[in-house]
Amino acid sequence: MQPQDQNSDQNQTAKIAAAIKLLIASYDASGSLLICGNGGSAADCEHIVGELMKGFCLPRALSAHDRDRLTAICGDDAARLGEKLQYGLPALSLVSHSSLITAIANDLDGDLIFAQQIWAMGKANDVLLAISTSGNSENILLAAKTARAKNMKVIGLTGAGGGRLAPLCDVLIDVPSNDVASIQEMHLPIYHKICRQLESHYFSA
Repeated sequence: MQPQDQNSDQNQTAKIAAAIKLLIASYDASGSLLICGNGGSAADCEHIVGELMKGFCLPRALSAHDRDRLTAICGDDAARLGEKLQYGLPALSLVSHSSLITAIANDLDGDLIFAQQIWAMGKANDVLLAISTSGNSENILLAAKTARAKNMKVIGLTGAGGGRLAPLCDVLIDVPSNDVASIQEMHLPIYHKICRQLESHYFSA
């Protein structure tokens, strides 16, 4: 490995660590993660939510206290719920609400499909994960600006340099490529690492 490549890897590792620290601070303050992206990045939004909202690599069994609460409230379903339910880290994909998204695009402005959702439900302790291979997608930029106006933190996941999204981010994780497919392939291990480390922080025995 060339020294420049090693420095690049160390820099990316530091950015990932900064993103994880920011997310832990949010979750510790009862915040949530909101995620947006287009195309393949929209699929990544759904993927990330799937890793955070239920068990990923570790078991997340309910405590005896929470099982007792289910027993007190849920009657015959308590045992099933107590055995099957898992703890999750609150995460919401903003690409999932087709009726809302099409209403925003039709009634307001297509570039506001994420910004409107953030304005309606974003809170100061929340974090926006904005995924854009170019860093220049207009609906992502407006989402990040709206998040900042709501006093949310912004993590960007982009290609090289981060484009116009870069200055809007509290943490920018940009991968060293300008090729869309390559960027998307590099994004997956990054967000898997983030999800795995968050899970380890909150759910390790």
